[in-house]
Amino acid sequence: MTLIRCARSAILILSLVPAYASEPFPFGAELMLDSGPLYGSKRIPMIEIEEDGTAAIDLWCATTRAQVAVGDSSMTILAEVPVAAQCASERATGDQDLLTALAQVTNWRRNGDIVELSGATTLRFRLMTN
Repeated sequence: MTLIRCARSAILILSLVPAYASEPFPFGAELMLDSGPLYGSKRIPMIEIEEDGTAAIDLWCATTRAQVAVGDSSMTILAEVPVAAQCASERATGDQDLLTALAQVTNWRRNGDIVELSGATTLRFRLMTN
């Protein structure tokens, strides 16, 4: 009888806990691309998006700013052309490829410290929690 009473109590408690469909977007946090650095560099691309939609993007070589619209699961990114920086052609090509992928982002989702931006390509970022 006591076991049944405990089970009923557990069901009642679980029914009172709200269900969350997804975790909120981590505005103001640094998101690091889930990738290792390119040969000859320690730099890994990062993006930081503020609640007002302004964003700072550190690419493989250059840095730029962007305007980002974040919805419940939708996202659009309009990045400025980065200031030319002197770097290896591999890193400059990586910058252009990443900017192209970011411009094609249409959705986002978060699972813990992982934020995925999806469009033509899926980009995985890790929330910097240090």
